Amino acid sequence: MDSLKYLKKAAERGSKLGLERITELCRKLGDPQNSTKVIHIAGTNGKGSFGTMLSAILCEAGYTVGCFSSPALTDVTDSFRINGETIALAEFKTVLNDLIPFCEDMTDKPTEFEVLTAAAYEIFKRKECDIALIECGMGGDTDSTNVIEQPLLSVITNIAVDHAAFLGSSIKEIARHKSGIIKPERPVLYGGNSSEAYEVISAAAAKNNSRLTLSDHSALEVISRDIHKTIFRHERFGVLESHMLGTYQSFNLANVLTAAEILRNEGLEIPECAIRTGIFKARQHGRFEVVSDKPLIIFDGAHNPDGIISAVKSIETYINGKVVLLIGVMADKEYKLYPELLGKFTDTAFTAAPDNPRSLDSTSLAEAFKLNGINAVPCSSVAEGVKKSVQYAKKRNLPLIALGSLYMYKEFSAALYQFY
Repeated sequence: MDSLKYLKKAAERGSKLGLERITELCRKLGDPQNSTKVIHIAGTNGKGSFGTMLSAILCEAGYTVGCFSSPALTDVTDSFRINGETIALAEFKTVLNDLIPFCEDMTDKPTEFEVLTAAAYEIFKRKECDIALIECGMGGDTDSTNVIEQPLLSVITNIAVDHAAFLGSSIKEIARHKSGIIKPERPVLYGGNSSEAYEVISAAAAKNNSRLTLSDHSALEVISRDIHKTIFRHERFGVLESHMLGTYQSFNLANVLTAAEILRNEGLEIPECAIRTGIFKARQHGRFEVVSDKPLIIFDGAHNPDGIISAVKSIETYINGKVVLLIGVMADKEYKLYPELLGKFTDTAFTAAPDNPRSLDSTSLAEAFKLNGINAVPCSSVAEGVKKSVQYAKKRNLPLIALGSLYMYKEFSAALYQFY
């Protein structure tokens, strides 16, 4: 069977938490997850930005760095990067073809994400990566990435309510899941500001005799920002320039700088010039990304209440006026909260359903906006949503903000190229 077709077959098995299948699969492969130094990243939001910036810093320091993240933005290979570059499709297929016989030899066959996780560890082993940055898909303790025995560093970026059906509806419940990535006598960083989450995470760190470090967000201040860059000053590292936009990137950068200090204490050679240059060079698609200047079009993958609140702060900071909204979300999100959060800035919302079986239909999302007194237009596809929202934004001379699930990014980009 073609390797990509096999992935689709694995996707039909749905999403299953638990480590039994991934443990068996990795064992059949010779446990590749233990061949590379791993920085394991959990958190409700900020994992991708954290990984992008830290990867750029480590690359500048001379390390070969692998990154595994999800969801893929435009193609499955987007989830696998070496020194910031997506791996070749041929390389990915070779690894996948090698994995398939082991998958099929299992009684309880692995899910799509479990196959991708095993592929990531195998790819980074074959590429002889010095360090691999591995993002949890969901939660932590039972997430398939959590088969690492001795991580170089465990990171919990923040804790907020998301994936409630799987992880629970309280901060403490979610923190318990995410603190499951903490391993005995290995350092852990908590970058969030929830005291409830800290209570759980600190208890887990103490139980594992793991040194817990908290990010010092007060050490970083914004000197200036515009729609293209932000200038920061850090107490230790001085002036830093970042081209990753969104007011929430201050939070993420503070976490990254704290992580860099921990890694230096762990014996990694990371010169200050590598930190400054890495932050300057770091780029990430889908996080308050300016995809067009005229008209101004921005895509932000805010997909849960905490992310939407952060997106609202960014809109207020960079635009501070009415915007046209193109939005698509998953049905398991608290989408009825979004119109109230976004209403102050929304002229009109164009709603669309991303190409994903978990997507919320555009009519239900539009109704939620209409119930809050916001003009909303349901669209039959993301492509139609792009066409109508761009036309409307041009006519009204307003910025367009595409917001919601990262699953929408591929369709959004393709449609924008076609219609604009």
